[in-house]
Amino acid sequence: MTAYKRFFVLPALLLALPGTLQAASPQTLDRVQVEAARVHAVEAFDLPASLTTVTALEDANGRGALVSEVLAGVPGLLLRERQNFAQDTQLSIRGFGARSTFGVRGVRLLVDGVPATMPDGQGQLAHFNLLGAERIEVLRGPFSALHGNSSGGVLQLWSGDGQAGDPWRLRSSVGSHASSSTGVQLKGQAAAMRYNVAANHFRTAGWREHSAARRESLNARLGFDLAAGQRLDLLFNVFDAPQAQDPLGLDREQVRRNPRQATAVARQYNTRKSVAQQQAGAVYTLQREQQTWRLMGYAGQRAVEQFLAIPPGPQNSPLHSGGVIDLDSGYGGVDARWAWHGTLAGQPLELVFGANADRQRQHRSGYENFVGSTLGIKGRLRRDQRDRVENIDRFAQAWWQFSPRASVLLGARHSQVRFRSEDRYVTAANPDDSGRRDYAATTPVAGLVFHANDNLRLYASAGRGFETPTFNELGYRADGGAGLALDLAAATSRNYEFGGKWRSQSGARLELALFRADSDNELAVVVNAGGRSSYRNIGATRRQGVELEWRQPIGAAQELQLAWTWLQATVREGYLTCTGLPAPCLRPGNPVAAGTRLPGVPQQQGFARWQWQPGPWQWAAEAVAASAVGVNDLGDARAPGYALLNLELARHWNTARGQLRAFARLDNVLDRRYIGSVIVNDGNRRYCEPGPDRSVTLGLQWQWAR
Repeated sequence: MTAYKRFFVLPALLLALPGTLQAASPQTLDRVQVEAARVHAVEAFDLPASLTTVTALEDANGRGALVSEVLAGVPGLLLRERQNFAQDTQLSIRGFGARSTFGVRGVRLLVDGVPATMPDGQGQLAHFNLLGAERIEVLRGPFSALHGNSSGGVLQLWSGDGQAGDPWRLRSSVGSHASSSTGVQLKGQAAAMRYNVAANHFRTAGWREHSAARRESLNARLGFDLAAGQRLDLLFNVFDAPQAQDPLGLDREQVRRNPRQATAVARQYNTRKSVAQQQAGAVYTLQREQQTWRLMGYAGQRAVEQFLAIPPGPQNSPLHSGGVIDLDSGYGGVDARWAWHGTLAGQPLELVFGANADRQRQHRSGYENFVGSTLGIKGRLRRDQRDRVENIDRFAQAWWQFSPRASVLLGARHSQVRFRSEDRYVTAANPDDSGRRDYAATTPVAGLVFHANDNLRLYASAGRGFETPTFNELGYRADGGAGLALDLAAATSRNYEFGGKWRSQSGARLELALFRADSDNELAVVVNAGGRSSYRNIGATRRQGVELEWRQPIGAAQELQLAWTWLQATVREGYLTCTGLPAPCLRPGNPVAAGTRLPGVPQQQGFARWQWQPGPWQWAAEAVAASAVGVNDLGDARAPGYALLNLELARHWNTARGQLRAFARLDNVLDRRYIGSVIVNDGNRRYCEPGPDRSVTLGLQWQWAR
């Protein structure tokens, strides 16, 4: 049975479960929050943190397949589709994670409380299923550190909890570049089980040449009310993306001539990537008067095969690991938390204590990407490595409203991260590269909120954070020698934030935040050549700026949303790099001066959306803008800024069999040419990934009650 068929058969099998359960008298468990930086029965408005919650609306007008479709209006968040599904979405929060050339690093990802970031700090957004989502939370600032290693920010998706009478949903769209997306969501309650099962099939020929891709995803959340105050949630996630083509980056001249082209070597080596992932989790919650216990466990398997455009020449070196990456990873973990809700000196108090442990075992193989004169196929084995990374964390949090007009939130987390690598490819010319490295850090945070009046909060917060190298960054030494880069230290940061939150009875809301993050030992590329990047710790860096978000209802049927970010991300201490010099580089010789902007971070971002819903119609206009962005550590090249206009139109009809909805979205209405994303520090100076021209999406959605 194909993966596509499995996704649409599995929902039916999951829904058959209630028939095997004996009917019970379920007791509904109140929704509780016992996660880091969230407090039971206290809304985000009263917390000393920048926390934006985006509702995953059922009347959205995009493809419904990518998380970036719904998060454009979050200040401080940079989420860029690369028109390259082999490399996934680019994500950074307040400049953290902007250097990543693939996947997500420096930002913590979770789905229904289950980590989507591995213990080494590397994560993926691809398996986030938007169709079954209820909301997405974006946490920025000091309190992100309560989530552990690589928490420059936190992005967390929550699936909706099925209720009796919920309609089922079928959604399908087609669009430019032979794109199509079809999904089904089955949501509701059957006997003792609440269910939310969402499956989606997405396919595109790609706007650029050699960028075709197919993605299939399934996410299921099954909730069981076991007894009064007891709840068990079972979580399942499947993702399959075979043979996603990689068009690689372009230089500025190539963009000028033809932004839709693929780099010549992309076709020559048939650069591509395949990903398959399956995971399952369980969350047990017990609520007893003033106490809440939560126990979570999860496990998964992820396989990745990627064909790179590395010529045979560099692979002649006996130390080279080849042009094909083959990863087979098994991972899992547990998390236990206890929360107590009571009073101290007659004022509300909450305490949270917990611990978690995660482990990833990875078999990393490398192969030549040629056989004889035939390129783009798997050849001889050049790397055979068993990697293991694990973390053990303990954390505590306390929230106390010590007066009617003030509250304090305190927390601390101690993290230990251990890397182990066993080399099983040892020859006379390639010595044993096995090694290990341990990291540990304690990250305290504190915040104070002042209740100026019923509708205004002022707050201040401060904390520390840390970020270990990932296995990808440890993988290669800058001097070209054998073995892991075990000399790399973890980056540490000091984070500060001041802000205000205001709301009105009419529904208007305004949030303003001023922030600064000073980092030491930040990782930067020292050599990027031969298809491999190696790293070193540099001196101090600084990220500081302002975030503004405003929502304003206009009458009963209109709303205006504005978001603006100003972010200055710079090097505070100059350093030398090998970037731009031949490899191997034994002595860095290119200076990066103090004050140089960090690559991948625009200084300004803006977003505006006006929406009008007269009766069954929906109209919307959306503007997105970003300033120029640096593309390398030297700061000698930039991608220009851009401003785009998007339009939406939809109408729904209520029928005897449910609601039918038709929608359309027109992106880049003015057909602007622009660089949608950049490949930071690309060794061939092909930094640019152009964004698409004017494109259209047309779709239908049917919701029916049973």
